[in-house]
Amino acid sequence: MDKYPSDTDEELVVRTLTDRNVFAELIDRYEAKLTRYVRRLGVRTVEDIQDVLQETFIKAYRNLNGFDTSLSFSSWLYRIAHNEAVSWFRKQHVRPEGNLIADSEEIMQFIAGTESSAPVLFDQQVNAAVLNDALYHLDEKYRQPLILRYFEHKNYDEISDILMIPVGSVGTLIHRGKKQLASVIDTAAVRI
Repeated sequence: MDKYPSDTDEELVVRTLTDRNVFAELIDRYEAKLTRYVRRLGVRTVEDIQDVLQETFIKAYRNLNGFDTSLSFSSWLYRIAHNEAVSWFRKQHVRPEGNLIADSEEIMQFIAGTESSAPVLFDQQVNAAVLNDALYHLDEKYRQPLILRYFEHKNYDEISDILMIPVGSVGTLIHRGKKQLASVIDTAAVRI
């Protein structure tokens, strides 16, 4: 339940510095979003996702004093979650697997609607299994920006902050990732 509906995340960070109970509000605002994000990065089980989120929120809380409130708290928190998921993969000695994407039709329409030069492929209905498989086969450098842009609805500046790359590189990676995604889906359609 939102006790501070009119407060921005950055204002809640300032409040948390004097009242640690306010941090629960930030957890409430971001738990579901980060759960979805970590799952899409490839952390599979509920227990593993909870472990990654717990580490994310602990790290965020411990480092609130160093957070620059002129920056986006959301991007900062997603960056921490991203790093924690990467650390989890390293500890497990596994490669990210991606996750089921139930909203594939909506996502494909969103991708097609973002560029006038979108391939005709995106007019076709693509089921969740095909999209999930296609994302899994993308180069990692393309998968991450695409997930953040089209599944987490982050803008280029936020993606730049989360992945710690220049904004221009975000655009390039998304453009190339969409081409590679179209190629992978096209190849999958030929096999069917």
